[in-house]
Amino acid sequence: MGTPDPPSAPWAPYGSPGLDTSPPEQRFRQRFGGGWGRRGVSVRSVTGVPPEAGPGPGVAGDLPPAAAGLLMALDVPQERGLGQLDQRFLDGLEVCRFPLLPFLRPLPLDWMYLLYTVMFLGALGIMAGCCYRLSCAAFLGPYWYLLLLDKTSWNNHSYLYGLLGFQLALLGADRYGSLDGLLRPQKRNTHVPLWNYTLLRAQIFIVYFIAGLKKLDADWVGGYSMGSLARHWLFAPFKLVLSEEMTSLLVVHGGGLVLDLSAGFLLFFDATRPLALIFVTYFHCMNSQLFSIGMFPYTMLASSGLFCHPSWPRRLCARCPPWVRRVLPSTQPPRPSPDCHYGGRGARGGLRPRQHLAAAFTLLYVLEQLFLPYSHFITQGYNNWTNGLYGYSWDMMVHSRFHQHVKITYRDGLTGEVGYLKPGVFTQSRRWKDHADMLKQYSTCLSRLLPRYNVSEPQIYFDVWVSINDRFQQRLVDPRVDLVRAPWSPWSPTPWVLPLLLELSPWRQRLQELESQLDGHTDAVFIADFPGLHLENFVSEDLGNTSLRVLRGEVLVELVEQHRNHSLREGEGMQLPAGQYHKVHTVSAEPSCYMYLYVNTTALALEKNLTRLQELRERVRNGTEKEPLPPELRPILGEPLAAGAVPDPVVTAFLRRERRLEEQSRQREAGLAQRLHRFLRKKCYLFRRR
Repeated sequence: MGTPDPPSAPWAPYGSPGLDTSPPEQRFRQRFGGGWGRRGVSVRSVTGVPPEAGPGPGVAGDLPPAAAGLLMALDVPQERGLGQLDQRFLDGLEVCRFPLLPFLRPLPLDWMYLLYTVMFLGALGIMAGCCYRLSCAAFLGPYWYLLLLDKTSWNNHSYLYGLLGFQLALLGADRYGSLDGLLRPQKRNTHVPLWNYTLLRAQIFIVYFIAGLKKLDADWVGGYSMGSLARHWLFAPFKLVLSEEMTSLLVVHGGGLVLDLSAGFLLFFDATRPLALIFVTYFHCMNSQLFSIGMFPYTMLASSGLFCHPSWPRRLCARCPPWVRRVLPSTQPPRPSPDCHYGGRGARGGLRPRQHLAAAFTLLYVLEQLFLPYSHFITQGYNNWTNGLYGYSWDMMVHSRFHQHVKITYRDGLTGEVGYLKPGVFTQSRRWKDHADMLKQYSTCLSRLLPRYNVSEPQIYFDVWVSINDRFQQRLVDPRVDLVRAPWSPWSPTPWVLPLLLELSPWRQRLQELESQLDGHTDAVFIADFPGLHLENFVSEDLGNTSLRVLRGEVLVELVEQHRNHSLREGEGMQLPAGQYHKVHTVSAEPSCYMYLYVNTTALALEKNLTRLQELRERVRNGTEKEPLPPELRPILGEPLAAGAVPDPVVTAFLRRERRLEEQSRQREAGLAQRLHRFLRKKCYLFRRR
């Protein structure tokens, strides 16, 4: 008889033959890597205490801080706008600004140049590890001042740079491969407490995971947030097997959701980290081509190394040839550091107050970062159709907006005279259109500037039409409210912000069907308006074929110049005269929905003329055209215009389009070296004045 089989795992006693008898924590570490005591989950690991049977404290790999410093330095001329300081902060410039704190004001131009210089040198100091703490302070102070000075520049990656700079100022990132290490032997090549790595890893994990949670929004899951992104050439391989619609739904939206939710976990464990590095690298490389988001993709790429073993830079240097290692940091094992507590059996002394403080700070910081993206119930004044200001919520790319119409009306408080302002006048950004707090700041600023132009006690009214995630175009704020005197508080809801018509969200599928039925020359605009309000619109002469059709509710169309009114119900429509104003009044008890259908007859005629020129050139080249070309048409064959001949505007437009198409063709067919050269040249121009 053979040896009986060992009992099954759930019922086997501890130590049975054929089973893994190691403790659960060790089995977890063997299978997934890291373990609870090594990855910064316990207080002991947060304070730099290794597990009793595990390795010592983490080794300081200086490459991530060096990469962060380099990217921060590149960000100064790119997104911080070093090359356009005189345009933004010229002394005496009449411009409306949008600071978070009302008392913040820009410094004189010369001082702003000095401020940017200090910030740039601070970033270089972080990169080189030179005067490290001072460099962090030199970068952090100006950076947060500039960030708080202008809310219109807020975005997630700018906020992340500020957080990483703050964290690096507290960490011991200058102990390996730094100039400070060369000058201070007691700091050179020493251990770093594990709470340093815990803080950085937790921050990057939060960026991924909270971004994934925010993508559980119904608009993202339904594929409405980035509906047109699948048209980009980067998704061409996916469209070989999927339609564009399914590529958008499954790859863009589904893939983005899954990656953000899982990336932090996959990077955390040793067993899944190689796969995670492949996916996040591909993801961020795509983002660098899809969006104009500065250094953010490269920052996230550099942060991936934080999840690897802390000694990976040392091992990488050890694999280099000897002649290269002469200029690289040391490959010797790190030395003990007084900042670390080497616990375990036989350890002398306990945890010092400084280490308790580090553990408490790490835990509180992580909790604060988890809470802040969901703190909008406190700062309700910054909530509009979406919660809070864009930047610290990690709701990246969840909401896309399209503005159809913005009108700013002013009224003289003494004479009653009414006038209109160009949208964006006295501003340097377009972000104000989407936020009630910025509209309030803008109106207050206009009330101070307009008296210089003989407008006394001005009243300011905004009419902002915007579509969010392919919904109807609708008003953001009540156009009847004077925002100069309207109430606003950061702690309470804004009463003059109109609600998003969420009950009309199911219409998006039908709107897409209506658009798909149009020919290539007809465009549609879908409008939803509230009862008691009206839309005043002007039909340009170029739009010679414009009609209005009611989809829901009842409207009254007033033809201003003809002094005529037309009542339209659901399913009815009418032709609108070109070159005239009209008003569409919502008279039903519920919000009305209607659509404009228009054809740009001028553009259509131009396209036909360009097509005729294209056909004419082909006939001349293949010899089928018998009539000689007149002098004004000879340039379509590449010949110069005859002396004294007047250039034809259509021919000029044709040649301009041909040059543009040729340039696009050259860019598509360019090799890798040419693409790299174009990319580097584009980045180089950031340091030059445009």
